[in-house]
Amino acid sequence: MEETKHLKTQLDLLQAALDHINQGFTVFDSDLRLVAWNRGLYDMLDMPSSIVRRGSHLEEFIRVNAERGEYGPGDIEAKIERRIQRARLFEPHYFERIRPNGQIIAVSGTPLPNGGFVTIYSDVTEERKRQEKLERTVEERTHALQQSEDWLRLVTDNIPALIAYLAPGPVFRFANRRYAEWFGHSIASIAGRSAHDVVGEELFAELLPHINRAFEGNAVSYEYQRQRLDGTTAYMRSTLIPDMTVDGRTLGIFVLSLDATDQKAAEAALVQSQRMDAVGKLTGGLAHDFNNLLAILMGNLLALGRLETPIEKDTLDGKIAPMLEAAKRGSDLIQRLLAFSRGKAIDPQTVSISDVIATAAKLLEGSLPSSIDFTIDSDDRSIGARIDPTQMETTFINLAFNARDAMPDGGSLSIALSSITLDTYEAQDLSVSAGDYAMISVADTGSGMDNESQLRIFEPFYTTKTFGTGSGLGLSMVYGFIRQSGGAIHVRSKVGEGTTFTIYLPLKNLTGPDANGATASELPALKRGQGELLLLVEDDPYVSATISDQLQSLGYAVLKAENAEDACKLALDLPELKGVLSDIIMPGQMNGLMLAREIRQNRAELGIALMTGYADWSALADNSSSCEFPVLAKPFGDYQLAETLRKIL
Repeated sequence: MEETKHLKTQLDLLQAALDHINQGFTVFDSDLRLVAWNRGLYDMLDMPSSIVRRGSHLEEFIRVNAERGEYGPGDIEAKIERRIQRARLFEPHYFERIRPNGQIIAVSGTPLPNGGFVTIYSDVTEERKRQEKLERTVEERTHALQQSEDWLRLVTDNIPALIAYLAPGPVFRFANRRYAEWFGHSIASIAGRSAHDVVGEELFAELLPHINRAFEGNAVSYEYQRQRLDGTTAYMRSTLIPDMTVDGRTLGIFVLSLDATDQKAAEAALVQSQRMDAVGKLTGGLAHDFNNLLAILMGNLLALGRLETPIEKDTLDGKIAPMLEAAKRGSDLIQRLLAFSRGKAIDPQTVSISDVIATAAKLLEGSLPSSIDFTIDSDDRSIGARIDPTQMETTFINLAFNARDAMPDGGSLSIALSSITLDTYEAQDLSVSAGDYAMISVADTGSGMDNESQLRIFEPFYTTKTFGTGSGLGLSMVYGFIRQSGGAIHVRSKVGEGTTFTIYLPLKNLTGPDANGATASELPALKRGQGELLLLVEDDPYVSATISDQLQSLGYAVLKAENAEDACKLALDLPELKGVLSDIIMPGQMNGLMLAREIRQNRAELGIALMTGYADWSALADNSSSCEFPVLAKPFGDYQLAETLRKIL
């Protein structure tokens, strides 16, 4: 009796514990009769108390639910029968049922070892509402994100720029339409592809150092060129911006590229405009030089006319030598002026700065008034830089003319060259990297500048000169060229005490022949001919007679033709002919270059050389900058002529 009472106490205690669970709980035996339950069954499922008792059959519970529409419309008895048959399988089961009042009940049944099963009923209504709300939020945000991406794609595809994102690899994760089409891809096909595959091996090798620097966390800007499908060259300017985390890791790099072809053309036109302005200023001085040269020629020619025969050789040589020197100097000045005025697109070369200064100085010699003392200290030919020499010459001429204008009553102008090593702090002040630099100073003793002018001196269109006498573009072009060459320019000036421009260019040490140069004594001996027959093609009879005399004095036999058509017939009909020397620009349908190619096609063994008095003969000949034949620039001396003939024969 006592044991029974103790057992009842334990069962009541267990029941009380089960009643405190916030889930419904039932246990049915192998006959599908109720063995145990808790209060949650009443509270959650609204079961009538008359059936919630030990021994009640599962069918009674199912019938209550079916009759009040818990299982939806339809045949009630069929619904009950299906559920009883399923329960007798005693299989694990889980399902959720939405009650007519909207409550969602999760039913989880687990079989017992000796038959029967235990079932847990959970109210998941709030949980499902939260989940549904979360799913709606995710869907809305996904839609918003997709809309944002669509807008981003629309914007980037219509911006006149090439935009992309590179992940480590480097691999493209994004590219706008223009970027993809620039490299022959679609937006879909470029994503996920390596940069090497997209841009090609040659261009990738050029861009890789810039990409590596960007992945190291540096913003990088650079230029490159690429052939379009139509064969024209496009110039691109790219900027790489690293995508970095707060802790300094680089996740990828943003790429922005702009087509700079038109800008390059505009810059070239502006440079040419400045160059032609300088040419205009140079011509006055050159005219003075040429008048002096002509005076030498005319004076000696008149003196020769007054000499009585026989004329002694020493006397004759004394008159001819200055005339030859004057002719050479005139030819040299003309060639330098034409080369300077013609200009080229920016063409960086590693050159001796001393040579560039010397060339500019020769152009300036006659253009600076005698009241200005012009000195140069640039003997060290080993100091080099990678620059466009023509643009560098323009820089010196611009600075020299500015100095001249600042010294209307005379003064001194000097150009000095040396090398210097900039430490970190000095380099930072100039906005360049620390290291070795070529340093060129251009100093004058002119009127100088105030502080405001020094701050604005490199601004485009800023000028202190009288209206109409200066464009204000000269120094801005100088600044742009120096910065583009990786260097810096600094100005120091004081009113009444002159101005010094100091140019810094990354140093390239030159050694060997480039640094030393060849002297006249080191030139090989003049090579003379052995009577070989040459065809001279020249339409000007006086020039033809002069060159014919030169050829004969070098030991060659000469046959002359005045036009390309006659020359072509002679070249093809005379087997004893050994070589052809032809002017390029001639009257008629065939110019010298066309003649040379026609002869070469039919007589490959003939040596052929061309000559011209034009600085830019290729544009006049056939719009081609390539020529497979040696070209002599008129006038030429015996040594140049002999060396050219030696090469072709």
